[in-house]
Formats: sequence, structure tokens, C-alpha cells
Amino acid sequence: MTNIFLLVLEQILNGLTLGGIYALIALGYTMVYGILLMINFAHSELFMLGAVLGWLVYGLLPSSAGPLAAVAVFLFSMAGTGLLGILLYRAAYAPLRKAPRLTPLISAIGASLFLQNLVFLWKDSQLSFPGLLPLVQVNIGSLTVNSLQVFIISTSLLLMAVLSVFVKKTKLGKAMRAVSQDPDTAELMGIPVNFIIAVTFFIGAALGGAAGVLNGMYYGSIKYNMGFLPGIKAFTAAVLGGIGNIPGAMLGGFLLGILESLGAGFLPEAEWKDVFAFAILIVVLIFRPSGLLGENVSEKV
Repeated sequence: MTNIFLLVLEQILNGLTLGGIYALIALGYTMVYGILLMINFAHSELFMLGAVLGWLVYGLLPSSAGPLAAVAVFLFSMAGTGLLGILLYRAAYAPLRKAPRLTPLISAIGASLFLQNLVFLWKDSQLSFPGLLPLVQVNIGSLTVNSLQVFIISTSLLLMAVLSVFVKKTKLGKAMRAVSQDPDTAELMGIPVNFIIAVTFFIGAALGGAAGVLNGMYYGSIKYNMGFLPGIKAFTAAVLGGIGNIPGAMLGGFLLGILESLGAGFLPEAEWKDVFAFAILIVVLIFRPSGLLGENVSEKV
């Protein structure tokens, strides 16, 4: 019984670590959907590009940078992916704002394939991601916790907390909520809708870039196609929590990470853990399409 309890605790810790990464990616999906009512499937490639930018920035830093290297990698990665997010919006989505909903979706898939193949043509092999922080292990009873897990969980929670305060307390955040509810009325009230949408893309992409760096630190390697599976799982997390709902994306990410890790720990084949994400998506769409924290909203005609 003690061994089973310890295994459960270990898998919950692993799940919180993965869940923090999924939640950061899911926030990008849910923020864009909340404003434009579209799924930005190119967001998974922004996650990948965040890891690539982090790898590039680290290679340019002097060896004497020390702990400041981690700060520089995160700042440049988030800023770079944020700007790429704005560029993606301007090039692939802004011209299609008045088009039928299927059109931006096709554009998003095309942008995703373009970005992935662009990186593939540059580097088609796996890259080793640097360990930005020293790895320290601490034993809490029989449970072993390492500093990387603590860093990933705490960093993801901090970024989510900053986002929540930004959306609820700042003028830009209130403007984002107004545009999400009714963009036409918001524009009549003097809110620059195009600018607010660009800010939304910047923030969502920056969070995806931070998740890419955390993912690279956790697994120790990155690759041009690394965004596909985490992107799909993060989308599942967003749907699980309630697409368009920021607290729901956070909850869905952590919940999905825990369920996936528990499945990996107790199923005979660890590969079956990926089945959990898609099984959960199917169940949620059947029994609660609006998600755990989402609300059923009638479509305006």
C-alpha cells in the first residue's frame, strides 16, 4: 500500500510539471478563441519556436552569464514568440476577419505547416537543450523532488497569476474582455479592436514561448515537430476547462497532466498515456461540450 501511495504522489508531481506546460500553451488557444472565436492551430509551432529561440539565445550568451542566462533565455524567447504571434495575426488572420469561420481555420493549419517546415529546412535533427539551472534533488520522506520540477511548476503558476491580474485589473485587460464580449460595440466605445487583438496574440504567443523553453528544459531536447503532440494536448486541456475561459485553461492543463501521468504510471504500456488526452477530449465533448468551467452560450444571428 505504501509503495502504491508513493507512486501516486510521484505521478501527481510529474503531472503538475507537465500540466504547467500544457496550461501555458492552452492559454494561448483560449485567449485567441475568446476574442476571435477561432482555433489558432499554428500556436503549437509558436511553442516550438519559443524553444528554438531559447536555444539560439543561450548559444550567444557568454559562459560567465550564470543564472542570468535563464532570465535572458526566457525574456528573449517570450518577446520573440510574441512578435511572431503578432506577425502571424497580421499575415494569416487579419485579412480573414470577415471571412467564414472555416477560412481562418484552414489558414491556421497552413501557417502551422509553413512554420514547421521552415524550421525543418534549417535544422532537421534533434537539438540538445541546455540545462539552464543546476539540478538539485530533495527527499521529502520517500518522495524525491528535483529543482527542475519545482521551477517549472512555480514559473507556470507565476505566469498564470500575472496574466490573471493583467486581464482583471489593467485597462488593456478590461479592453480585451470588452472586445471578447462584443467587438463591434467595443469599437464604437473607442477601443482599438485591432490593437487589442494584436496584444492578445502577443501575450498568448509569449506564454507559448515560455512553455517551449520549459519543455526543452524538462526533456533536454527540442525538434522541429515537437509542437504537434503538446499542442493537441493543450487544445484538449483548453476544451476540458472551457474554451475561451482563462481559469478553465489553467485547470484543464493541470488536470490533464495529472491524469496523463497517472495513466503512464499504472498502465502496463507507458505509450498509452497519450490515449488519455484524446479519450478525455471525446468524453468532454459528448457529456459537457462547454467544458468544466465554460458556459453554454447561444450564438448570435
